[in-house]
Formats: sequence, structure tokens, C-alpha cells
Amino acid sequence: MAGVAGDARAPRVRSREVGAKDPTTALTSFIGRRQTVAALEAELRTSRLVTVTGPGGVGKTRTALTVAAGADMGDDVLVVELASVTEPSQVAPAVATALGVPDQSNRDAVDRLVDHLAGWRALLVLDNCEHLLEASADLVVRLLGALPELRILTTSREPLGIAGERVHLLAPLAVPDEAEASGTAALDHVPAVRLLVDRARSVLPDFAVTPENREAVVTLCRQLDGLPLAIELAALRLRSLSVSQVVERLDRRFTLLAGTDRSADSRQRSLRALIDWSHDLCGPRERLLWARMAVFPAAVDLETVERVCGFGELADDHLLDALDGLVGKSIVVAERDGEHVRYGQFVTLREYGAELLVSTGEAAELCRRHRDHFIDRAALSVRRWCGPHQAADLARLREDHPNLVAALAWSAETPGEAPAGAWLASLLRYHWIAGGFLSNGRRWLERLLGDLEPGTCERGTALWVTAWVALIQGDRAVAREYLRESATIAQQLGDEAMQGHVANWRALLNLFEGDLHAAIELYRQAIRLHRRVDDVASELTAAFQLAMAQAYADHPRDALRTCSTVVARASGEGELWNRAYAHWAAAISHLHLGDVPEARTAIAQAMRIEQDFRDGVCTALCIEVCSWVAASFGRASDAAALAGMAGSVWRRIGTALKAFGPHAFAEALRHAERVDEAIGEAQAASIRAQYGEVSVSDAVRLGLELLGGRKGAARARQPLAPPPPVPTVDASSLTSRERQIAVLIARGMSNRAIAAELTISPRTVDGHVERILRKLDFSSRSQVASWVAATT
Repeated sequence: MAGVAGDARAPRVRSREVGAKDPTTALTSFIGRRQTVAALEAELRTSRLVTVTGPGGVGKTRTALTVAAGADMGDDVLVVELASVTEPSQVAPAVATALGVPDQSNRDAVDRLVDHLAGWRALLVLDNCEHLLEASADLVVRLLGALPELRILTTSREPLGIAGERVHLLAPLAVPDEAEASGTAALDHVPAVRLLVDRARSVLPDFAVTPENREAVVTLCRQLDGLPLAIELAALRLRSLSVSQVVERLDRRFTLLAGTDRSADSRQRSLRALIDWSHDLCGPRERLLWARMAVFPAAVDLETVERVCGFGELADDHLLDALDGLVGKSIVVAERDGEHVRYGQFVTLREYGAELLVSTGEAAELCRRHRDHFIDRAALSVRRWCGPHQAADLARLREDHPNLVAALAWSAETPGEAPAGAWLASLLRYHWIAGGFLSNGRRWLERLLGDLEPGTCERGTALWVTAWVALIQGDRAVAREYLRESATIAQQLGDEAMQGHVANWRALLNLFEGDLHAAIELYRQAIRLHRRVDDVASELTAAFQLAMAQAYADHPRDALRTCSTVVARASGEGELWNRAYAHWAAAISHLHLGDVPEARTAIAQAMRIEQDFRDGVCTALCIEVCSWVAASFGRASDAAALAGMAGSVWRRIGTALKAFGPHAFAEALRHAERVDEAIGEAQAASIRAQYGEVSVSDAVRLGLELLGGRKGAARARQPLAPPPPVPTVDASSLTSRERQIAVLIARGMSNRAIAAELTISPRTVDGHVERILRKLDFSSRSQVASWVAATT
């Protein structure tokens, strides 16, 4: 039996949101904050909530991430950047998405976060909270109240205002004294100077503080108030100007700004002056592109920049020239991933561009172009869904998610734009369902539905898409009403495509309610309608669902013929998503015919596809069947482990197998009873609990290992054989500590939980577990659990 290692996690930083920055891969050095970092680490040890505050450009993000990278706060350091989130209601969903919490239920995002983080000793970093202060504070209060082992480090221009919050005002970097301008001592000890020199050398490798420029260096650092962002922007100008020339121009700008807004903080006036000056150094087209790019809340690819911003004075190559100029001036950051480049801006620079955009009078046009571009992109993903581009299109839409939400928000908030917004939300159906954003998609669909006129195509389409989402979430009554209205609209419009979708999801409703014969008839009707309008992707979806209905209606051979047709057609098209579900349905059909080896082959094929798709629903369904296959082979311990993994995935996506109809649920119960009889209810429950906290991606990996789907595929092909006897091993071969840990493993405790129970480090537990497995000649924790049960 393939084994599974313990789940102890070494502390590490995980940056999980578009735009988030991981200091372990930073391209520039971190200068002048050693004492600050030490102080923040100490504050985090005594306070569960620490907020780093300070003006824009002071370095809050970089400091917080550096603290996070070196912190020893438990199992994980989780980093989420909120800069691209534009609506308060999206704070919790954005954090859930960033942390990999599946979005496939109608449960509150905070509840899903609490379940996901339960039992973790983790540090959560929430970066850039100031524009969503109230929503961020509400989220933090709920998380800290529900998760006693969680600590949170936030960055914001002002405190969250929560009881117990430890506020750390981040000061600018220390600057030289005026007296040091005319001195001769080295300035290496002054953080602001060290930063200026370090960054200047990126554009002028030989730059150094010399007797000739010393006074100007000191003046520059002082006039910029030690603000890291301001210093870095000024350093870039040393490519074409001397330090004295930079100082001369900054001084004039500062005087003008101080005269216009004396109520503003001096550091903010300095930074604004520097950005004003950077803007003055841009050519007319660069300034225009800077303003237009403010429409993007997060980084985008070149095609998006060209489609949204490339008109009028920025048509054709003028846009590329302007973009190159902005990248060169560090107004735009080019984020590279191999040959893939995305273009974004720092928050402060994007906010400045937003002000410019208002002054141009183009804001509404840019927002509309932005939304329409993503309508085109979503429509493309639908048109070519049945083909080899599925995974790439899903990955691109995941990257675009902050921009998609911004486009939907603008459509919902702008009079007259709801129909186009609803059309975008409907076209994003595979993003919501296969991409892992079910709850997010349903919220936007239902919000936009409220502003749509009755009887329109946009409303009818949005209704059946929302019904599809609701069915997967288990809300059958809601789905029934949506489908009823959509059917009426489809009939009134004579829209055969819409009629096909309505029939498809009415069939799924019948299937989930156990009315199998009605489902089969409706699926056949849906397939005919999909064929009539040449919608191959929808035809294949209806077909694999038809196979599911046939399998549970005691027609497994019919189901296998249907699955074979789907696999052949999907393979010819280069399609994978429907093919995975067809393999899953085929595995169930093989089990019903008693052909367990073929069932194992089919479900392994589905699981391999899920390694790329990360579809939580398909993963959970497949691992359920993996458990049934293992049980049918007589591998009861493996079956229990797989059942535990399936339960973990179901909980993470916020639904359960019961939502998918009574027949599958009854089959799962039969296999569970078989496992309980083989190894005992207590032992089976212990193994299920042991594997009851795995992630979706780990579930796929471990499921394939336990299934034997990677190596030795011909292993264990004796269906219904009794479980192998527990090896006879003398208990004296283990030390007293190892015996103690073995007993805790048998209770279903993870390495992390064992470490907490025995007050030792997780690494020490890891070592003990490895020695236990080696001494007992076992390959899995479930074997250890079985051995303990047999020897006590």
C-alpha cells in the first residue's frame, strides 16, 4: 500500500494574491529597518493583532513582508494583498481566494476561512487595508474571535480601530543631520543614504557619495523626508541628472505644493511633489497612458493594455512607445514570468493616475472599454471551451479575477450598464464553476439580475447560469425558480440555445432529487438542442451527466457507451474537463458491473486531469470513487483514508455528496459499512480523521498514490480480497517515546497536534514518525494505527 507522509508544515511565507510580494524573492535589498523588524517581531509575540501604519511610500509593505519572512509564529505565514480589491464586500472573498479556500458553496466567506484555518498556528499578513478599513476590521475581528491560534499583521495608512490592536507607526528612514552635509565622515551608517546609493547603482553602477555631491545627497535625503518610495523614484533620475539637478527641481516643486495644501502631511506633500515631477518628465502620450492605466486594479497583460487603452492618441505603436517609457521611468512595473509579462502599478502611482483620468474626461469610456474587453475575453473562453485551450483560459481568467470583479462592479453601479455586466457574468460561467469561484459568481449574477428587464436574453441567460451554480451548491428550490423563469423567456424568444441549457439543468435538478428517468429524458432533449445549435461543449456536459443518470438507473452498460462517446469526442477536440467527468461516471459504471480493475483505471484517468484543473467538485467526487474502488479491492485502510480526504474536500468547498442525489450517497454508505466491518468502526473512524484535513491539491496527489495510479498500476488487482493481516512486530522495538507517538497516531492526530500534545517541536515528531515507520517496516500512518489497535 502506498504511504502518505505526516502533515507537519515548516514555517514559510506563501504569497497568494495578484500583486502580493514575497521578500524571499525580492529583487532589491532591504535597508535600514533592522531594529524595526526586531521590534515588530517582539510585538507579534505579545499581541495577536499588530498594524503597521504610516504615510504612503514609507515602506509598510516591504517591512511587514520582511517581518513575515523571518517570523516563527507557527505553521505558516500567509500573505494577502488587498490593493486590488475595490469593494468592501469583496474583502473576505478575496482573502479566501488568496489562501486557496475553494469558492464552491453559498457559505459566508469568513466561515469558510475559519474552517480552513482551524487548528493552525499561523501568521496572516493583510497588506494595504486603508481603502477598505471597516471591512478589513470586521474580518479581523471575526477571524481572531474564532481562531485563538491565529495572529494577524496588517498594513494601513491608519489603524483598524480594534480593541487589542497594537499600532506600530513606521517612521521614515533616518536622514543625515544638516551638519553632515559639510563633514567628511562616511555616510554609510545613515539608512536613507544607503538606500539612495543602493538604488542609484541600479541605473548608474559607479554611483558613490563623493566630496562633490555630498551636500546634494544630504539635502536630497532630507527634503524627501527619508521616504523609501520617494528616494527610490529620485534615484532613478540619476540616470540622466546629477544629484544637484534633482535637488534643484524637487525644491521648486515642494515650494509650490506647500503653498497649495498646508493641511497635508509634509511627507505626503513631498511624495506628491515627486510624483508630480515624475509626471512632468513624461511625454504627452506617457501621461495619457498613465491616466488610462488607472482603470486596472491589478496587473494585466499587453493585449489588455492595448485593447483598453490603445485608441486615439495611443493607437498603434504609440501605445507601445508610451508603455516602454513608463516602464523605464518605473511608473509601470513589468512583472515577468518566463515569456509571460503583465503590467501593473504601485498603489500610490495608480491613485495618482486615477486623479489624472478624471481630469481627462475619459473615465466612463475607459471603464466601458475595460468591461467590454473582458466580455470579449470571456466569450472567447466559452467559444473554445471544447478544445485544447481550457486550462490556459482558466489560468488567464484567474489572473484577471481582480479586473473581472472591477468590471462587474462598474456595470452594477452605473445606470444602464447592468445588461452588459450580466452578460459578462454569464460568459464567465466556466471561471465560476471550473475555476473555483462559485460563491463569487453567484453573488454577482444575483446582484445584476435585480437590475435586468423581464423577458430579455441577458436575463434568461443569467438565470440558467445562476441555476447551475445554485444546483452545485445544493440550493435546489432556488434553482427550480430560476429555471422556471428562464424556460419562459427561452420559449418567448424562440431561443433554442437557451432552451437546451434549461433542459440540461432541469435534468440535473431531477437527477439530484433522485428522479432518474425524468432526468434521462431531459438530458436526451438537451443533447438534441445542443446539437441543433452546434454547442459541442454543452452537448458533452449533458452527455456525461446522462451517463451518471444511466448508471444509477441500473443501466451501467448504457452509461459506459455514453461515457465512451464523450471521451472519444472530447479527446478528438483536445478537451479535458468533460472528459474527466466522463471517466468518473465510467468508473461508477464499472463498479456496478463488478469490474473493479477497470473502475480503478477510469478513476485514475479522471484524477490525473484534476491535477491541472483543480475543480473541487470533480476532485471530491473522484476521491469518493477512489475510496469505493479501494474498498472493493479489500484495501479497507486505504479506503478509509480516501474517504477522509473526500470529506476534507467536501468541507472545504462547502457542500457534501448528499447534495448530488440519494443514489451516490447511498453507495458511499454501503462502502463505508464494508470498511467498518473489515477493520472495525473505531479504527476506520481514526483513519478517516487522520486524513480529514488535506487540501484539494494534496487530496489529488495523495489519492493517486493510494490508488496506485502512478507506479505499479497492476498492483493489488484481487477484488474483494480480505484486508492484509497486520504484521507481527515486537512492541519492544520502539522506544517509550515512539510508542507514545504511535498511540497518538492511532487516535488520528497529525504531527502538529502530537507536537502540541507532547510539548515538543513538529520537526522532532517528524523524526520520530520516520523512525517508527522504518522500525515497523510500514509505509503509511494507517498501518501504524492498525498495528497499535492489534497490539493493545
